[in-house]
Amino acid sequence: MGVFQKLGNTLSRFMYGRNGMDQLNRVLLWLYIALFFAGRILGGVLKSALWERVLDTAVFALMLLLLFRIFSKNLYKRQAENQKWLNWRWAVRSRAAAAKARHMDKDHKYFTCKSCKAICRVPTGKGNIVITCPKCGEQIKART
Repeated sequence: MGVFQKLGNTLSRFMYGRNGMDQLNRVLLWLYIALFFAGRILGGVLKSALWERVLDTAVFALMLLLLFRIFSKNLYKRQAENQKWLNWRWAVRSRAAAAKARHMDKDHKYFTCKSCKAICRVPTGKGNIVITCPKCGEQIKART
């Protein structure tokens, strides 16, 4: 057994029962890298010690959070945090996809109910109409 194989086995034993890298940690790592390089660039351009300290502090705090999440043995809490992140990301992506689909739809016009925020779809070219929200019954007067 080679030295690298022994090192890999030792690292595997150390990481057993720990959180490791998940989707939230990957995002935190990319944010860490972006803030690190932004701090280096802005520190050279602005020559302001205050901004450089603020960015360095943010980078350091982000690094501590990242390392804490990687080496944490409280898997239940780390998985719950990761699931919250995934749910938020899914909601943002699905909202953006739905908005893009509504924008591309030229056969219908979309209205948002003021009371319940439901989206109502009506065909275009019908003139002035009264739309009744299917969710709450509120009436919307609009031109299609």
